[in-house]
Amino acid sequence: MDLMEMLSHATAEFDLRLRAVTADQWANPSPCDEWNARQLVAHVAGGNRMAVLLLAGASLEESLVPLKTADPAEDPLSSFTESAAAQIAAFAEPGSTERVCHHAMGDIPGAQVLAFRIGDLTLHAWDLARATGGNEELEGELVAQLWSDLSPLAQVIPHIGMFGAGPSGTVLEDAPLQARLLDLVGRRP
Repeated sequence: MDLMEMLSHATAEFDLRLRAVTADQWANPSPCDEWNARQLVAHVAGGNRMAVLLLAGASLEESLVPLKTADPAEDPLSSFTESAAAQIAAFAEPGSTERVCHHAMGDIPGAQVLAFRIGDLTLHAWDLARATGGNEELEGELVAQLWSDLSPLAQVIPHIGMFGAGPSGTVLEDAPLQARLLDLVGRRP
């Protein structure tokens, strides 16, 4: 599966969990300590908008505005759906993966931003499912790709501040890949 297909699949994974949220679940805490379910969706929509800005040549400061101003009061489904469609369209533009983007991790190619977005959508799909009692089983190809991308970083993950405490060291090497991935990125299923 190529990266654009992976983006579509990761978007669908998040959308599936989002559409299952009931009105009484929006205030449920998520595995991301600082967010409830509604705030988690606002964060993901803000990340989608950030990627669109990065691909359009925005500065780091300009691209962070959607994350800093993500409004949990917006309709979560509309906010996500609109931002996800814009993100897919931006990455579908010719040359988008070769563009230099001024990301918080430094100047990186659009392909790296795309990989980050695939990871964010996939992992936050699990977070939303966990927060709302939804289906936590993630698509196997997405899990395998994220594991391939992130497992070499196991020693630094606890220090970069994006994945909580990082790996616990308690998940066995023969555990299912999704369990190992979630543990790697600080989730404790």
